[in-house]
Amino acid sequence: MLVRKNVYALGSDWADPILWYARAVALMKKRPLDDPTSWRFYGGIHGFNAQLWKQLGLLSDNDKLPDAKTRTLFWDQCQHQTWYFLPWHRGYLWAFETVVRDAVVSLGGPADWTLPYWNYFAKGQSALPPAFASRNWTGGDGDNPLFVPQRYGPAGDGKVFIPLDQVNLLALNDREFTGEAGGGSPGFGGVDTGFSHGGSVNGGVESQPHNIVHVLIGGVLRGTRQPGLMSVPSTAGLDPIFWLHHANIDRLWQVWRGRAPGHVDPTVANWVDGPADRSFVMPLPGKRNWTFAPGQTESTVELGYEYDDVSGGEVLMAALHPALRAQAATAGVAQANASQASPLQASLPQGSPAMTSGKNVELVGASQSAIKVVGQSAQAAVTLAPDARQRVSANLAASAPGTVSAQNAAAAPPERVLLNLENVRGLLDGVAFQVYVGPQGSDPSGKSEALAGSVGLFGVSQATERDGPHGGSGLTFVLDITPIVEALHASRDLDADKLDVRIVPLQPVPAEAQISIGRVSVFRQGR
Repeated sequence: MLVRKNVYALGSDWADPILWYARAVALMKKRPLDDPTSWRFYGGIHGFNAQLWKQLGLLSDNDKLPDAKTRTLFWDQCQHQTWYFLPWHRGYLWAFETVVRDAVVSLGGPADWTLPYWNYFAKGQSALPPAFASRNWTGGDGDNPLFVPQRYGPAGDGKVFIPLDQVNLLALNDREFTGEAGGGSPGFGGVDTGFSHGGSVNGGVESQPHNIVHVLIGGVLRGTRQPGLMSVPSTAGLDPIFWLHHANIDRLWQVWRGRAPGHVDPTVANWVDGPADRSFVMPLPGKRNWTFAPGQTESTVELGYEYDDVSGGEVLMAALHPALRAQAATAGVAQANASQASPLQASLPQGSPAMTSGKNVELVGASQSAIKVVGQSAQAAVTLAPDARQRVSANLAASAPGTVSAQNAAAAPPERVLLNLENVRGLLDGVAFQVYVGPQGSDPSGKSEALAGSVGLFGVSQATERDGPHGGSGLTFVLDITPIVEALHASRDLDADKLDVRIVPLQPVPAEAQISIGRVSVFRQGR
């Protein structure tokens, strides 16, 4: 069994697995574009944009593109805003690892080479791994195969790290893999779709931490509209750090599956067997192809690998809604010791509800017009319907500690309140912003707004194209604001007829980026 290991636990910055990775990447980069095992061909599988590639010096007039049949079969396959997001990327990662391992062996390296992962949540590991951060390497000066200049970082200044206040693992609390596309929770893995090379509604783990980490690494070059490679789906696969990021996302799928007995993958045929209109296929060494379905990717063991660490698999009792703690304890789930919480566990705030999708979704309120995100801040007011707001208050009260038994909690999931940023459009990938809910700043009573979460607009330009697969409908992000609304309910501030929402970009957004949010809405889900 091959074991994928944490890049920060390999022993040194240029430990053998990283050194062999760099050598193999250098070899793959020398192969012609139309070679299915070349570096750029594998980047094209995730996405291809000839104009952008030429602009970045990644495509020249002398390059021979694969023929049309080959491009149709292999390129522009990446699955986003869909329940195929996790299985497709697992297959993509496995095939890439196989191609790299074949290159490693051809160079005299070990036959058991595996791709490391980057766990940016772990203490002291949020900085870009050093082997990727320098132009120099043990093989020479100025030509490190793992370095790319188009990584601009959160501030657009080339300093690449993952600010831990921008990322979270709340998706691991979602008990359902598949969610709702109509305002409710999108689930851990995404909503039911067909083949989706860029859709609308982001699934839980796709939004956080996947999208935001892409944008925090790639960013936008300060003072320009130039996004980094990792910020755009059609160039992300060309950055060597892409693969370590996705190995961590793949690992988190294993973590989610181990967090509770009810965390299971879909069993319906159109997930297990994949979309009816197109198969998933990857090129392998020796001119072989691997055609696979999502059901074939569920077990990493059957694919021949495992991770050295999937800690955090136990349900965190402190992170459960009080109404569900007794139920989890009865099911024999071990309680986590808060004083010994792992870095992954520590990133889950105490008091957050155990998430469940349910089917009872109701619109509570929405903004009256689109919101333009320009400069350093944007604001929206969500008008709340009195009757729906009262149902939220009543259900939150019914879910309070001591009022719902474990049996009732199982039959009637706790109330959830979800903030939707709908139809987010724009021309600039690489934009990231924080979302705040509540009074703007501090009012005379000392009450202040609360951070609902961070959003990265990975893929927004593609989703905005009117001739694209979804007609320019943009992206939709769902933030669980139940703890914020619970606090408002407790302080009686939920009696107001509107909810204030503020958008704060990491970098000022130029007007030319045309970033807008079609509607900010609030939905309730549960009872």
